[in-house]
Amino acid sequence: MTDTPATDTPAPTEQRRLAVVLVVAALILVVDQATKYWAESALPGRAPIPVLGEFLQLRLLYNPGAAFSIGSGSTWIFTILAAVAVVVLARLATQPQTKPRAIALSLLLGGAFTHLLDRLFRAPSFAQGHVVDFIDYNGWFVGNVADIALFCGAVLFVVITFLADRATNEK
Repeated sequence: MTDTPATDTPAPTEQRRLAVVLVVAALILVVDQATKYWAESALPGRAPIPVLGEFLQLRLLYNPGAAFSIGSGSTWIFTILAAVAVVVLARLATQPQTKPRAIALSLLLGGAFTHLLDRLFRAPSFAQGHVVDFIDYNGWFVGNVADIALFCGAVLFVVITFLADRATNEK
């Protein structure tokens, strides 16, 4: 009898799950960047375009900061945070995951990676780029497709954690 050396290669289902995470994250990146390209070509110099009255409008903004333009003078910090988030999320994606957690990871990874690309390669300069925002939510904030993915991924993680904690406490 010959012993087979142990390997660290993931099982086929884990490889498929990782592939799905990466494909969904890549899809988010492509859709986000394509919609930003569209926004930059169609919206400059225009008044807000109503989609659902004033509740949902399209208008182009460049955000140097985080949500609600917080920290707009510290763009380089958001570049570093986005890079760290991408590395951590990519590392987590290589670990065995439940399907809901894999979906949440793919949403977070796609959103974080596309924001990192904006920070690295958009004006005004490398690693200090401004994020293109164009979806105005009733004047409360203006975001983009990556923001939607990040929000949905975060909410899904909270729900998964809540349900897991609840199931543990019921045992």
